[in-house]
Amino acid sequence: MKRIQKLPDHLVNQIAAGEVVERPASALKEMLENSLDAAASKITVDLAQGGIKLIRVTDNGNGIAADDLPLALDRHATSKIASLDDLESVSTLGFRGEGLASVASVSRLTLTSRPHDAEHAHQIIAIDGTLHPVEPAAHPAGTSVEVVDLYFNTPARRKFLKSDNTEYAHCAATFERIALAHPQVEFTLRHNGKVVWRLPQQTVAERVGALLGKDFVEAALPLDTQAAGLGLTGFVASPTYSKASRDAQYFFVNGRFVRDKTAQHALRQAYRDVLHHERHPAYALFFTLDPAGVDVNVHPTKIEVRFRESQAIHQFLFHSVHRALAGTTAGASPAVQLQEQPVGEPGATAAPPAGFAPPPHTPQQASLLPARPAANVGRTPLPQTYRYEQQSIPLHVAREAIGVYDKQFAGLRDEERQVPASFIPAVNAANPPLALPTASEGIPPLGFALAQLHGVYILSQCEDGLIVVDMHAAHERIVYERLKTALEADAIPMQPLLLPVSFAADRFEVATVEENADDMKRLGVELAVLSPTQIAVRGMPVWLKEGNAVELARAVLKDVREHGLTQVMTERRNELLATMACHGAVRANRQLTLPEMNALLRDMEATERSGQCNHGRPTWSRLGMRDLDALFMRGQ
Repeated sequence: MKRIQKLPDHLVNQIAAGEVVERPASALKEMLENSLDAAASKITVDLAQGGIKLIRVTDNGNGIAADDLPLALDRHATSKIASLDDLESVSTLGFRGEGLASVASVSRLTLTSRPHDAEHAHQIIAIDGTLHPVEPAAHPAGTSVEVVDLYFNTPARRKFLKSDNTEYAHCAATFERIALAHPQVEFTLRHNGKVVWRLPQQTVAERVGALLGKDFVEAALPLDTQAAGLGLTGFVASPTYSKASRDAQYFFVNGRFVRDKTAQHALRQAYRDVLHHERHPAYALFFTLDPAGVDVNVHPTKIEVRFRESQAIHQFLFHSVHRALAGTTAGASPAVQLQEQPVGEPGATAAPPAGFAPPPHTPQQASLLPARPAANVGRTPLPQTYRYEQQSIPLHVAREAIGVYDKQFAGLRDEERQVPASFIPAVNAANPPLALPTASEGIPPLGFALAQLHGVYILSQCEDGLIVVDMHAAHERIVYERLKTALEADAIPMQPLLLPVSFAADRFEVATVEENADDMKRLGVELAVLSPTQIAVRGMPVWLKEGNAVELARAVLKDVREHGLTQVMTERRNELLATMACHGAVRANRQLTLPEMNALLRDMEATERSGQCNHGRPTWSRLGMRDLDALFMRGQ
């Protein structure tokens, strides 16, 4: 029988290292968090062979006193907490006091530090967990931690490491996450002697643009919500910028990168109405709350947290992002604009191309431009927008062509202002009439319709180019949003059919109608049983009256039969309304008149989330004059 015995400290450290130091990226994370907790404003990272051979982190933080250097490499020794109360409201990134001790037990570690008030630095070396005496050293104010030959003394663990490139990829991802959360800190990353990242102190938008790319920022919506001690800032990307994986999802809690199921579910739900199938949203969000409201002592790597009021936080995150996405309409200008580098010498701006004239900024456009600082000397000017001014062509045939054009299209604008009632839904409190802007009022964001392409797309001329609209997808979103608004008010207007439409039904569909006929009128659908095998559609929602009545009735009956009317009206409400909108939206290959096309464009500009259809696909796209010029190599 074996006796119980106490494990030596060195073996305990190596066991802990298996949890804390999974790979070089884990050691890098512990070291970077220590530098940030030491109030460093400049951090430099050097890696060799993906971090397996070397990890060195140098900072200009507060430093460590010579007498405390051995304690820094001892288990459960820390300056960040001293009692249980401190543990329950941790405000630092590190707090366990086992990170450096675990790393030192499976590597050759050198810790060199100098407090700002010290005359010189001191260093301590740990090899295989054995500490050498503290010695004087040369080092500027701050701390440097050097880890060499990770897992050199535990070959079984080392053989589980991947290739240098794979380990470096994990280290780079860790570096980028921490740098993203702390834009006020200057970061430098070198791998095998080559500089990979050099990030100066920046604003949040600049740091996000540097690390996640200009494309992300241009497709992003800024977010800044504060309520009841909770704060959420950052950027959520447009649904059209969705990804096939979750790699572009960055969520931080009090500056700590985490993967939390509550937050992920809330953000996924916020995108549910606009995300395409199995695509994943992209975002960089920074969530702040009282440290006492979150437990970070859940997992050794501290990547998981537990919220004390998870339901309230779920609602806060969901509504914050949901409102940001709901505020987007088709034709809206990008909410975030990055400054571009000027062409030529510093401070110089590119001259406008011939034939362009800068347009005057409307009050709406001016509100979208970032505020300029009072002293803007040496700052990069914002990119200027231009418009074409048609020049006269000194040809006789041109005058003849103008006459033909006037003959064919005279009165076009008058026709556009007379929109037929057959296309515009009935006016009610949930659907106010939309006024069509005249030319004197300026060109609307989606411009004026020119033609219909193959019965599928609407071509529209906007102020700076060409707009292409998927008419079915756009109308689907418009009808869907109106159905949601009306159902919330319990007032989906129903249009009785002059001639009811009957269709063959099975016994389950007939039973569903008999049980739920009266309640289904709340959805604007009136059905009646004609016989054991026949059902009649007597009324449809007014916005779907042009759709296929039989397809709509079958879709509603299928959902009600499978899930029950109560669940359909609560949990699955939006899914059912999306199906109804899809069946009732204008179909492809239907020929629209110019007034109908323009009415659709104006509705898109006034409808929330009209940039995507109910399935998350984009409803419109813009080709600017610069894009068109590039196609034909104009000015090149």
